[in-house]
Amino acid sequence: MNKRVVFLPGDGIGPEVTSEVFKVFNKINKDLKLKILTEEALIGGAALDATGLPLPEETLNLCKKSDAVFLGAVGGEKWNNNPVSLRPEAGLLPLRQKLNLFANLRPIKIHPELISCSPIKESYLKGVDILILRELTGGIYFGKRGRTSTNAFDTCEYTISEIERILRRAGNLAKKRRGKVTSIDKHNVLDTSRLWRDTADKIFSEEFSEIELEHIYIDAATMHLLSKPNTFDVMVTDNMFGDIISDEASMLSGSLGLLPSASLGHNNFGLYEPVHGSAPDIAGKGISNPTGAILSLAMMFRHSFNLNFIADAIEDAVHQTFSKNYFTADLSQEKTHHNVSTSDFGNEVLLNLSI
Repeated sequence: MNKRVVFLPGDGIGPEVTSEVFKVFNKINKDLKLKILTEEALIGGAALDATGLPLPEETLNLCKKSDAVFLGAVGGEKWNNNPVSLRPEAGLLPLRQKLNLFANLRPIKIHPELISCSPIKESYLKGVDILILRELTGGIYFGKRGRTSTNAFDTCEYTISEIERILRRAGNLAKKRRGKVTSIDKHNVLDTSRLWRDTADKIFSEEFSEIELEHIYIDAATMHLLSKPNTFDVMVTDNMFGDIISDEASMLSGSLGLLPSASLGHNNFGLYEPVHGSAPDIAGKGISNPTGAILSLAMMFRHSFNLNFIADAIEDAVHQTFSKNYFTADLSQEKTHHNVSTSDFGNEVLLNLSI
């Protein structure tokens, strides 16, 4: 394959979980003779320390020339006193925007062995298989903002074209799943939500008439996600609501460390990263959970390289690891669980990987 992947380990536990991804990636690349080229670059706090910028031009250029990007995590208390523009997180928003990554995908699927790790009732979790789709480059995070000594404002703005493209992605994904899309908004209060809902009704009536479209307010969605999560299939919403509800969904699985994500544009290019943050309090202790990172690699093979059989093999290897009761510290609760390190968990995934 004439492909290139850029790895951005980042900060905190980012380098640790990225190391486990490298193990899996390198084995697949070697065994299948894919010949995918790899490069490593700086982002976040690591980039700030080395270059003074959270997103160096060199990193951005490498990403633009690649076919996919893997990101570990960014952030940490070390840089909390920096101006907002010089914090590690300031590297993420422009990276997504300049790579035109408008669709963030976060799958939530509960492995049977992990049900006991969740604070949610077992009866609620059976059959949960959700794909949350978050619009990533518009809305309040990118709107005009300002602050004085007495007031502040943040502007939420969406165009019809921005809404249409994320809704079309949701409709096309639902075709490959159970055929239902839940669109989340605040239609009773916000004009952007009214535009969102009107656009959704038009798009789905004209282009996806076979898909069931459900509208729900964000406040109701947050409640229903915990009380009846198995009623959802594809959930689609704007940038801020998606940020909130996708993190809330981690409570279904029991740990942020379990969840992967993909940020996609119009073509096959994508940025892949675990949902968790940099977790500086556990960095260097060898106890971080690399599951979300490894499953993000599976999403890379599925969405950027169209190699579904590899994605399936990676996911199956992770599931087998859980079935053998191998768990990192964030999940190990039962006496039958083997509490293993980050590296040992990655090694067990490698042993279970069959392609």
